[in-house]
Amino acid sequence: ISDPLRKEVPAAVGNCRDAGIDIKIVTGDTTATAMEIARQTGIVGMDTRRDGENDGDITITGPEFAALSDEEAYRRAAALKVMSRARPSDKQRLVSLLQQRGEVVAVTGDGTNDAPALNHAHVGLSLGSGTSVAKNASDMTLMDDSFDSIVRAVRWGRSLYRNIQRFIFFQLVVNVTALLLVLGGSFIGTELPLTITQMLWINLIMDTFAAMALAALPPEDDVMRERPRHRDAFIITRQMGRAITAVGLAFFGVTLAMLYYFERVAGVSAEELTIFFTVFVMLQWWNLFNAKTLGTTRSAFAGLTSDRGLLFVLALIVGGQWLIVTFGGDMFRTVPLSAGIWGLIMLATSPVLIVGELWRLVRRSMKKKGKEDIEE
Repeated sequence: ISDPLRKEVPAAVGNCRDAGIDIKIVTGDTTATAMEIARQTGIVGMDTRRDGENDGDITITGPEFAALSDEEAYRRAAALKVMSRARPSDKQRLVSLLQQRGEVVAVTGDGTNDAPALNHAHVGLSLGSGTSVAKNASDMTLMDDSFDSIVRAVRWGRSLYRNIQRFIFFQLVVNVTALLLVLGGSFIGTELPLTITQMLWINLIMDTFAAMALAALPPEDDVMRERPRHRDAFIITRQMGRAITAVGLAFFGVTLAMLYYFERVAGVSAEELTIFFTVFVMLQWWNLFNAKTLGTTRSAFAGLTSDRGLLFVLALIVGGQWLIVTFGGDMFRTVPLSAGIWGLIMLATSPVLIVGELWRLVRRSMKKKGKEDIEE
């Protein structure tokens, strides 16, 4: 008599392992049954053992686990892969010990005896076919009873977190540039490098359009090859902080140099202030491509045709900027620009993307070389 595994389970377990998620089987079934399921899913195998571990380290029965002291159980909890003949108290104890070790624990179950562990875990996942007691004790219910649904949820959650980081990166670069520009403009002698209405348009790009574009990015498979982040980790990583500072200062340097030239050399005119405003916006426009690839080494053009939300926002920003420049008049302190000037502005601001693409190419090459060295 056999209750065969679903076809998607072994692959889902492999994805969890690649993502740094440790999976344990805790069941009331016999040891032979539990170990066979563990082998079929890939939870137990030669490659799952750490140095010095054996079957005695990765498997235990409920009565044996209950007989362990708190110190010994605490030590065994990390390496444990399979617990058979487990009682409800054994399941809850294992959850508590893993939480004491600083782990984020999710528990799946369908029976009444799973309720204590489901309720005690950080995330309790009951099955749609399970008992009402299990469902009431859990945080959410898997309607399709599929383990692969958990993997997809992790993938979506990690991708959403990365998208939020991308939006923060893009937003803070705009803020750093604008704040420094207002400060630098006061030293040069320009009281209002960007008008209130221009700043409102920039804020609309920064807060609304960018959020729409970056939040609409589809989930990425590479997030499932990252290690889990710490629960208390700040959403702005050191790498993000350095990127925000470097890009913000670079944009500030470019715009301040333009402002100085217009103010002290060429003489300020309506056309020059319009060019300055458009350059500021287009710098951020190109940087939206870089924000799309934050956290990866992929090209900004990879999968670009499938990112319809991003393409729509990119077109919306360019179209809106053209309308404001052409028809804004005194309200936006702009005058129409010729097609030639528009082309020069697009060409002059494009190094924002070009430099980003070169940097990602170098990182891809280094990453590939590192993998080849490890394989050798």
